[in-house]
Amino acid sequence: MKQKFHYATVTEAIDKLKEQGFTLDFNLEANQLKADEFTYPADEFEIVDVYRYEGQTDPADEATVYALASPAGQKGILVTGYGYSADEVAEETLKQLHYKYQAKQE
Repeated sequence: MKQKFHYATVTEAIDKLKEQGFTLDFNLEANQLKADEFTYPADEFEIVDVYRYEGQTDPADEATVYALASPAGQKGILVTGYGYSADEVAEETLKQLHYKYQAKQE
């Protein structure tokens, strides 16, 4: 699925995605997505859309907003910032999600 919209800010992207049913607020931990008290295997999810934002003057202001969905119907948002590579396992998990997304686009 190709990106259909570009939102001016991270906040606008999150608000619009929530309106589209992406209501879970994900955090990436190792190879899992965590939302509230629930944990989901990250490999069960696919990236539906990606929105990237760069700070006007500082590259450290970079953020990426992911719209994620599973075949079971869970939909949520993952926001990562610059330097997310602090956790190598989480970084590898994110790369795998990107790989699936790019393969789907071809």
